[in-house]
Amino acid sequence: MRAKVLSSVALAASMLAACSSTGSAPPPVAMPAPSMTAAGPAIAGPVLGPDGQCTGTPAGTATAIEPGITECDLVRLKGKPATDVLVGESGKGQREVQVLYSEPGGRELYFFVDNRLDRIVKP
Repeated sequence: MRAKVLSSVALAASMLAACSSTGSAPPPVAMPAPSMTAAGPAIAGPVLGPDGQCTGTPAGTATAIEPGITECDLVRLKGKPATDVLVGESGKGQREVQVLYSEPGGRELYFFVDNRLDRIVKP
């Protein structure tokens, strides 16, 4: 929607410039505005939202918390919602998620890249 508005404004400005032009040069051509929507990474299967809930039905088959499992597999294996979830995107266009669990013995931080567990930090 914003791109259409920007394109319309640019077109109107170029038409007004052409009307007030006294030279013989042709009016400037309006260039289409770049798309304002960026396509995120394509991720298969359900993922965690910022609220810590899976976006679909977890259908994972993981039996242990180890590198390569999905975000929803982690929650399923832990048996309880995460304490905190941070969802973002890397400069490379990858989905990056940090999942924090506060356990009685300490905190556990799980790092996911494109819905796959990359590493675990237990400070």
